[in-house]
Amino acid sequence: MNCVIKMIFAAYTPRLHHAAFAIWARNMLVWRKMIGSSIVINLGEPLLYLVAFGYGLGMFIGGQMNMPYLTFLASGTLAASAMNTAGFEALFGVFTRMVPQKSYDAMLASPLEIADILAGEILWCATKAAIHGAGILLVAAALGAVADWRALWVLPILFLSGLTFAATALVVTARAGSYASFSYYTTLVMTPLMLLSGVFYPISTLPPLLQKIIHWLPLVHAVELVRPLVAGLPLSNIALHLTVLIAYGVVGYLIAVRQVRKRLSV
Repeated sequence: MNCVIKMIFAAYTPRLHHAAFAIWARNMLVWRKMIGSSIVINLGEPLLYLVAFGYGLGMFIGGQMNMPYLTFLASGTLAASAMNTAGFEALFGVFTRMVPQKSYDAMLASPLEIADILAGEILWCATKAAIHGAGILLVAAALGAVADWRALWVLPILFLSGLTFAATALVVTARAGSYASFSYYTTLVMTPLMLLSGVFYPISTLPPLLQKIIHWLPLVHAVELVRPLVAGLPLSNIALHLTVLIAYGVVGYLIAVRQVRKRLSV
């Protein structure tokens, strides 16, 4: 029994001391060539939300949860940006490397294994989420939406959120037949998460039954960690929020490794 457990652990555990970071470094080098367009694309939409909704609706709404609406919106947008940045990279970026470019075939010809490759991909997706989040945080601070220096703690939260949403998106990528397959995930999962997780309004305004369901969703917990830090308010239920994010990430990663291994017959 112990031997079986060790074999399963070895098959799904990445060798983070070297192999996964090699994949991360490879993706970073490629991204540096298109850093300008990448930042514009990933920052453009969140910044439009901040300016259009933060100032436009903010004049009518006033404030939410003991903070200006611009601060409320900026904190929610930061959490949602981690989901979108990491999720889209795990969908389109990973699929491109796996299928059209066949980069995984070359990687697997080396001592790398599927667990190593996907761990490196997830680390890279989380890094992009933190980088783009830092840009949004800087702009939010310039607009006066950030309370104090404690908001810098948002960056590791965005990195963790990026790990979570990259891992879950990889499950979809592992089974996708083409880029068109991702429309189901973005429309039926990512968009509802963004609209229902407290990004634009408090979830307390929703029906009680729906609130109970929503509290199981990962983006809610990311928002609950980010919002107090941006607004300068005390954090609560930290262990719960972190546990939910980590659980989604770990389960997603394990499923993705198994599905990619089946797909590539490794």
